[in-house]
Amino acid sequence: MADISKILKQAKRRRRSVYLCLAGDLVADLERLEHQLAALGGKAWEPNSLADEDPRTELAKKVSAARKAVRAAETEFVFQALDDRAWSDILAAHPSKDEGESWDPETFGPALVAACAVDPVMTLEQVAELFSIANHAQRQLLFTGAWEVNTEAPSVPFSLTDSGILESLIAAR
Repeated sequence: MADISKILKQAKRRRRSVYLCLAGDLVADLERLEHQLAALGGKAWEPNSLADEDPRTELAKKVSAARKAVRAAETEFVFQALDDRAWSDILAAHPSKDEGESWDPETFGPALVAACAVDPVMTLEQVAELFSIANHAQRQLLFTGAWEVNTEAPSVPFSLTDSGILESLIAAR
C-alpha cells in the first residue's frame, strides 16, 4: 500500500519550459538564406567547367551556420505551477468584463506569466517589456506555457520520433 507521507515528500509542482529566439535579426537572416536556397531548389545543377562548384553548397553552409546562431540565441523560459491558493487568487484578481470569458484577456496573461516564471524570474513590469518585444505568437507561447503548467495533468511524454531514436540507440548496443 502506498504511503501518502512518502508521496508528498517526493512531490514537486509541475514545471514546463518554453524556448524562444528573441533575436529577430538572426531569424530574419535565416529566413532570407532559406528562401535563397529554396529558390535554387532541386533543379539539376550542371557545371560549365570542372572548376565550377554548386552554388547551393555554400548557401547550405550559410543556412546551417544561421540555424546554429538562432539555436544559440534561444532562451529557455521555465514556468512552475501555482499552488491552489495562488491560482485562485490570480483568477480572482483578473475578472473578465465580459460574461462569456473567465478572466480579463488583457491583464490575466501577463500576470500569469509573471506569477509562474521561475527561470528567469520576472516581474509584471518585466513581462510587459518582454511582451513589447515579442511578437503575438511568442507572447502566446509564453502564456500557453504558463497556462498549461497549471491546467494540464502531467504525463510521460511520448513522441514517435523520440521513440524511434531511442529504439535505434538501444538496438545499436
